[in-house]
Order: sequence, then C-alpha cells, then structure tokens
Amino acid sequence: MRIKHVSISLLHQGAVLGVLSSFAFACSINVAGQRRHPRDSVKPPAITPQNAERTGTAAPTQDFDVLSSQAGAARDADRIDEAITLYTQALALKPQWAEGWWYLATLYYDHDNYSEAARAFKQTAQIQQKAGAPWAMLGLCEFQLARYDDALIHIQQGRQLGLGDNGELARVMRYHEGLLSILKGNFEVAQQALSSLSYEGLKSEDLIVALGLASLRIGMTPKQVDINYPDRDLIRRAGLAAHFAAQKNMSDAQREFDMLARDYGKIANVQYAYGLFMMTNRDDELAQAAFEREIQNWPKHVLARCQIANIKLRNKEIESGLKYAEDAVKMSPRLPLARYLVGRLLIEAGQNERAIQELETAAQMVPGEPKIFFALARAYTKANRKQDAQRARETFTKLSEAAQTEGQSSSLPDDSPADKPQP
Repeated sequence: MRIKHVSISLLHQGAVLGVLSSFAFACSINVAGQRRHPRDSVKPPAITPQNAERTGTAAPTQDFDVLSSQAGAARDADRIDEAITLYTQALALKPQWAEGWWYLATLYYDHDNYSEAARAFKQTAQIQQKAGAPWAMLGLCEFQLARYDDALIHIQQGRQLGLGDNGELARVMRYHEGLLSILKGNFEVAQQALSSLSYEGLKSEDLIVALGLASLRIGMTPKQVDINYPDRDLIRRAGLAAHFAAQKNMSDAQREFDMLARDYGKIANVQYAYGLFMMTNRDDELAQAAFEREIQNWPKHVLARCQIANIKLRNKEIESGLKYAEDAVKMSPRLPLARYLVGRLLIEAGQNERAIQELETAAQMVPGEPKIFFALARAYTKANRKQDAQRARETFTKLSEAAQTEGQSSSLPDDSPADKPQP
C-alpha cells in the first residue's frame, strides 16, 4: 500500500514538551507549555576559523553587511516574507554563507514551504559537512514531502554526525525515525525508538498511536489514524499499554495489556504484543501461551513461532525449540531472526556445522548485527575452527562498539543469561 504524505502535529499537547511535532522548529514548546520561535532554541551550525572563509564570514562586502543585518532584523521581527527576500539577496552575494542558508531554511520551514526548506538545508549541510543538524532538518523536510527513503538516510546521518546540545531536535529526530521505520516495516526498530521517548517522560496522542502501530505491526502514520478510523481504539489502547511498559510502569501496562487481550484477543498481533510484554517480565509461561494463541488465530504467524523458539532456547528445551524455529525458516526463509534462532538452538544441540550454515546465512542477511557474530564465534570454537572464531569475535567487538557509539539496540531477542554476549 502506498503511504500518502501526511504531516504530524503535536502542538495541541501544550502541557508537554511538544518536541515531537514535525513543526518543532516552526513553533517549539518549552517545559512550561509556552510557544517560542525556533531561532530562540535552535542555533545555526558553529562556524570554525578553519572554514570561516568558505562560509563567507571573511571580508564581507558592504552590501552584504547591510543585507545580512536587515535580514536578521526582519527575521527577529517575524517578518518572514521580507526576511526570505533579504536572505536570498545576501546569499546571491555570498553563496557559501552557511548561517544565511540555515536561517533561510528555517524561514521556509516556518512558512511550510518544505521543498525550498529542503534545498536550503541541503546547501547548509554541504557547506558545514560535519554538522548533524542541517542533515537532520533536511530529513524532516523530506518526511513532509513523502521522500521517505531519503528522509531516513538524512535523519540517521544527522544522528551519526551529532547534534551538540540540540536535545529537542534529537527527540524530534527519534520520533520521525520511528515513524519511518514503521513505514518500512521495521517494527522492532520503530518500537525501540518510540519507547525511548516514552521512557524519557514524553507523552502525546501521536506518540501513543505511533507505539500502537509499531506494536500491532501496522504500516501507517498516526495522522492516518484519525478519529474516524475504524481501529483507532484498538491501536490507541495497544499504544497506551506499550507506553506504560516503556516507562517501566508495569502494573498499569499489565492492566492495559490484559484488557487489550480480553477485548481484541483475536485481532492480528494483539496476542503477539501481549506475549512480548510478558517476556519482558520474564513470565515465559504466559508469554508462550499468548504466542500459541496468536498461532491459533493466525496459523502462518512466523514471528510468534520465533518467540516460542526463543523461550525454549532460554529454558534449554532445545528439541521442541528447534521444531518451532525450523518451521519458521520453512515459512519465511529470508527472515534473519528465524535463521539466527535455528543456529543458536543447533549449537546447544551439538550440531555445529549446521549451526554455522544457518548463522552464516543470517550474517549475510544482516551483516551489522553483533549477536550473530557472537553466536558464530561460539559455533566456530566448538567446531575447532580457531581462526574463523577469532575473526567472528573481532567482528562482534567492532560491531558492538559501533552500535554503542550510535546508541543502537539489537533487533534480535535477548540471549539466555548464561550466554549474554560480552566483548
């Protein structure tokens, strides 16, 4: 299904930070609920002495001085059209003026002109290549323009380069990264990003609905789940349960999940979401029962089989776990999680060569996942392939350090306590 362009607005949530809005720079909200202009909270990328000449701050002309001063005054007075005209004229004189491109971009963003804002943010990013904020803002513009693949690339690029002390932009970025992951079908990644916002104390209607979409594995955006959407109550209640769980408010999360499973128990992925929650509480018995109900409702549910296999692995029920994992591989041979679990279970079963085959296949599918290489190191060691084991350990260490630096979590399930990966 093609997802049409939508805009996300959380500005009605004045009692909270409001930083999740796609209009965060047009109308940010502080802790007290007061609106403030983006120019009060978001500064242009720092200009260093090394690139001062490139950015046009060395020996400016008199005309440029006048235009840039007038542009700044118009911007401060919220005379947006006038400021845009003046910045455009100043940039015609000094095209490498990074600060000018930045402010021109934010003005277009204020004006909901995301196409021109994207062009200006891209100019800023190309001049200040080591600054993360312009790339992040470019990604947010591309989200508004429904250029979802480009948006995800540039938001992630902004995160990797770093945003300095722009905490609000970092949260806006994580929110949109979560939405983009939902649209791409990466629901686990989406839930991790969105749950981190709930854990930090953020709460809004759109965040809760987004969590519901991720939990129920529905590829939509919160804006599409309007008050007339038939399944809005289901999605919102799933999101509220996930929100409480992310906040570690387990009693309220348990209550919401119990009621969700009672009222919508036969809807796709409800029992699956309930089972995942029970796994976080280490209640494997109730979790497995929920996954089995999901399979009963939806016999082709591959992920429910994978989660049961993971429970069996954690509890050293290897033979029965292999059945579920191998069934999952047969049903979805291109699912890395299924291959990984078969490999892990085969290690425990002493079938090292088969385990290596499955894990190497999983590594080809997701070469950036550290846990697969940790498992491969174990399998190679048991097969007396010392050099391969050493290479796998080195790859695991490298990937783990990179994931920690970038703040990324694994999309694979937790290992059993005895096999918790360590560098």
